Amino acid sequence: MKTEVGQMGIAISEASAEDAEALERLINSAYRGASALQGWSTEAELIDGTRTDAELIREIINDTSAVLLKAVSDSSIVGCVELRLEGDRLYLGMLTVRPDLQSQGIGKELLRVSEAEAKRWGCRTIFMTVLTVRKLLIDWYLRHGYRDTGERKPFAFTDPRYGKPRMPLEFAVLEKQLN
Repeated sequence: MKTEVGQMGIAISEASAEDAEALERLINSAYRGASALQGWSTEAELIDGTRTDAELIREIINDTSAVLLKAVSDSSIVGCVELRLEGDRLYLGMLTVRPDLQSQGIGKELLRVSEAEAKRWGCRTIFMTVLTVRKLLIDWYLRHGYRDTGERKPFAFTDPRYGKPRMPLEFAVLEKQLN
């Protein structure tokens, strides 16, 4: 699949195991550390450590119930999103755009393609979890047709690949009904 986003030509396709290291760098640069502060969707002030590693990314890529899509521009991976089938619903996670390219429509296009994939897989609902303190990000999803279900889940990750919270955190469950 190929799509134009703003002035950029973006190709969105399935990631492969060979992409794992590049995806690790992209995801960690967007979620954690100083580079993440360039973008508006960072977790850098909320959680210490890295967001993921190449091994975990390969696990997602090799999981038959999941797909990791990558957005490529000029042979560089500039975005990604994880999609995971859970019953008759599709879980959307790790939506990532390179911090210096955020607010250019790449995330919106990854979201659109994710919703199209959900429909192709026969899902009527797409859902995600977002840290409740990330109000700007939740508002962005609400503007794109998602709703806050009111359900909350604890941030209960003990695997160091997900980082260590600096404060108590919980997730809001957002969902969108698909036509």
